[in-house]
Amino acid sequence: MSEDADFSASLILKRGGLARVGLERIALLEAVARLGSISAAAKAAGLSYKGAWDGVQALNNLFDTPLVGAAPGDKSGGAAHVTARGQAVIRAFRAAEREVGAAFARLEADLSGDADLLWSLGLRTSARNALRGVVSSLDGDGVTALVSLSLGEDLSLRASITRRSVEDLGLAPGRPTIALIKSSFVRLGAHGDEGDNRLAGEIVDREAGETSAEVTIALSAGKTLVATLKPEDAGWRLTIGAKVEVRIAAADVILAID
Repeated sequence: MSEDADFSASLILKRGGLARVGLERIALLEAVARLGSISAAAKAAGLSYKGAWDGVQALNNLFDTPLVGAAPGDKSGGAAHVTARGQAVIRAFRAAEREVGAAFARLEADLSGDADLLWSLGLRTSARNALRGVVSSLDGDGVTALVSLSLGEDLSLRASITRRSVEDLGLAPGRPTIALIKSSFVRLGAHGDEGDNRLAGEIVDREAGETSAEVTIALSAGKTLVATLKPEDAGWRLTIGAKVEVRIAAADVILAID
């Protein structure tokens, strides 16, 4: 096997339908810890500020408690720090990466044309929002069930699914679960149905074109949601820093498990 064809190993963290976290985002986490700023970390990692901010959100959404604490700012700065949980993730990732690399180094001499069998396909989802939680309760009649998820601190989310889905997923109180929500299902404003999820948040990012806008809302527990808005939607004219009420129908929340 030529030197150019040598295998290298890289560890990727993935939980259910959440965004994958690999070396690039761990390096971003390390840069935030070293520099104390998302904007400075973005520059060091060769990312745009938006790309770095999205990476931080993905990291915080992947774990039960935030890895990065940050005060919303702009491209010029804003204080940020890596939490104790984040420091532990960095240490664990680097240790696991060394073990994976050593294992592949030992295997390399024995690999043949069937080496591709070592790699597996990963499930990816188009849902813009994926939040990890723990089932706190199950209610409902014989056909449908209302599943309540605890997302951390006092933040919770309800999903309306069939009882058959509850059984197929093996859902029960204490079961870690992923909530998947399309950005078009996230609505801003006080109007909605009685059974909607109602979450308090603050707009921390907004990118708009003529016909649509993508708005990022910071929730409690270090979680975030992305909403896609149209000019006729409530919240279209809201800007960064605005306090909002997020509404999501329980039937629009899809549940997945690891």
